[in-house]
Amino acid sequence: MKEILTAWRTYVFEALKKAAQRAGIKSDDLRPEQLIIETPPNPELGDLGFPMFPFARHFKSAPAAIALAVKAALEEAATGGDVRAEGPYLNVFLPRAATSERILERILEQKEAYGVSSRLEGQRVMIEFSCPNTNKPLHLGHLRNDAIGISLSNLFKENGAEVLKVNLINDRGIHICKSMIAYQKFGEGKTPESEGVKGDHFVGDYYVKYSSWEKEDPTAEEQARDLLRKWEAGDPETTELWKTMNRWAISGIEETYRRTGVSFDRVYFESETYASGREQVNTGLERKVFKREDDGSVTIDLTDIDLDKRVLLRSDGTSLYVTQDIGTAIQRYRDWPFDRLIYVVASEQEYHFKVLFHILKRLGYEWADNLFHFPYGMVNLPEGRMKSREGTVVDADDLLTMLTQLAEQEIREKGRETEVDDPAATADAIARAAVNYYLLGVSPLKDMIFNPAESIAFNGNTGPYLQYTGARLRSMIRKFESNPAGFAGGKFDPRLIQDGDEWEVIKILGLYPTVIEDAAEDLNPTSLANHLYNLTKVYSRYYHDNPVLHNEKIDLVHTRIAIARAVVQVLKNGFRILGIPFLEKM
Repeated sequence: MKEILTAWRTYVFEALKKAAQRAGIKSDDLRPEQLIIETPPNPELGDLGFPMFPFARHFKSAPAAIALAVKAALEEAATGGDVRAEGPYLNVFLPRAATSERILERILEQKEAYGVSSRLEGQRVMIEFSCPNTNKPLHLGHLRNDAIGISLSNLFKENGAEVLKVNLINDRGIHICKSMIAYQKFGEGKTPESEGVKGDHFVGDYYVKYSSWEKEDPTAEEQARDLLRKWEAGDPETTELWKTMNRWAISGIEETYRRTGVSFDRVYFESETYASGREQVNTGLERKVFKREDDGSVTIDLTDIDLDKRVLLRSDGTSLYVTQDIGTAIQRYRDWPFDRLIYVVASEQEYHFKVLFHILKRLGYEWADNLFHFPYGMVNLPEGRMKSREGTVVDADDLLTMLTQLAEQEIREKGRETEVDDPAATADAIARAAVNYYLLGVSPLKDMIFNPAESIAFNGNTGPYLQYTGARLRSMIRKFESNPAGFAGGKFDPRLIQDGDEWEVIKILGLYPTVIEDAAEDLNPTSLANHLYNLTKVYSRYYHDNPVLHNEKIDLVHTRIAIARAVVQVLKNGFRILGIPFLEKM
């Protein structure tokens, strides 16, 4: 379809130039980018629409008159489509059989490669996402971050870029020390093993305990800061406790990653990069990029970008987030020189990244112009906002377990245990689809409310619904393939493809590569999620009214099976990008 769109853009543009010449108007001033391709709101108006509004000024004529002139020029060129002028629009009806045959053959020949392009070939893109703290387990906000990070990474790969997925484990700082000091005070030598608790949950419980203790003891904050000073000074006892609690937390976090299918090409640790960030600050201090204040802290004046003063090192010499981010960015470029580094971090940190990028530029790093913050909105619950320190977050493990149980209950209530190969594994795959699709179904830039009950529904705009459509089609295709004698003598015949929903399915399939390119360019995996839902919705409507296997015309059976196979392939390809497991049986 992409080639078809490109061809028709060329046809119409050449016809525009011809119409201009006939009107005695200079055609050299016309630009191809002025030509917009739209989808008419009603299929009866055509498959492609070209508004003539952008050319009214050039032609000094009404758009409707321009549409008629371009239509006449196109008909002379014999482009093979039915062209009509509808008011200010030039509408094109594509040849059904030829277009359908080209699209379906391409999908079934290319299979997993359908939608893959070389548009970003030669580009090296590093994407940072997830970035958990080692004082608490992953929560619902991390799941949205991971869903966005994985899908963006896959979209860039699909368009030919070399991608490096990186994670930054925030394993140092005052927040880590708060968990540590709470464990020192209340832990009594307990371990995750002795309590039968997952490591990250065990550590997270002490972060919540600290919050309660802080309200009772006004010295709690200072005690945590003293522990941070000891850690940065290399105190052996403090360092040993830090290693132990980090090991507990990271092992638990990695277990959640395995469950959600999230992986990274390289993992950085804040504890390994903060020192180099501090060195960079000291170097900038010598070069007078930064300033030492009377209290001993180091700051940068940001009035040149309309921001205020920012502290880079505290008066006691300890580092802040921005300090270690400076060191991490520099180390990453040394490790893997990138053309782009995209930070997938909540929109709350917009100020932080504006400061970070500016500091790196002031330090003389030209590649700082290739750093981008991809902000995403907060995830809330129907009952309100989550708060880590109050223990009101939606834990990722608990959410996945709950959704898995609901999915397995649905399988058993419908008596499908014997139909699926492994009910527990199938339920787990459904839960992953529910979470990832629901989180990607809303534009990343927007805040959203996650409703677990809605996400796991097997009907409507949900991941399980998409999975069910794919599994139902695979079941039908298996029946076709298991009865070769019953369907012998038939062949695919594109002339049998009907107007209406069947033709709409073909067009949606054909637009898939364009959607993949646009989603990567716009950094918007939601557009792919919406495209897959539209495909399943239209196909399900078509399938309801048009029998596939139960048909006396064998050629029609083969033709409709070819469409079903193409739908399955596009769903598989799209699912792979969005992190949704494809299920053969459901």
